[in-house]
Amino acid sequence: MGIFKSIMDKIFHHSSTDIAAAPAPAPGAAQRPTQSTTVPAASVSTPPLQAVDVDAVMTKLASSKGAGGNWRTSIVDLLKLLDLDSSLTARKDLAQELSVRAGADGSAEQNIALSKAVMQKLAANGGKVPDSLKD
Repeated sequence: MGIFKSIMDKIFHHSSTDIAAAPAPAPGAAQRPTQSTTVPAASVSTPPLQAVDVDAVMTKLASSKGAGGNWRTSIVDLLKLLDLDSSLTARKDLAQELSVRAGADGSAEQNIALSKAVMQKLAANGGKVPDSLKD
């Protein structure tokens, strides 16, 4: 699995845990059909992906961890906040995966370009990302 996929999974999965799920029925309890459970199979479709507010998810995650560094501009801080490998090797791999060729490996220029590339790619994959994080 690619590094970007890991980033996306962590952000999108974290967002889905915030959605309250209906409690499961007790074992052996009879379920009464409801209108939402009696939809004919022919009319059932896969729900569209909902936009995930990346800034809100990351801000909440940073708050819950009591830190977060500067994840908005630092790919290292973003990766650390998501409990992902932030080593130079991982960042080189991410740069290759996202075709980022700014600055020398590990330089501030490359790290900032990686951060922007990640935000742009998250936006392209259903993430709601403020323009200030993509530019």
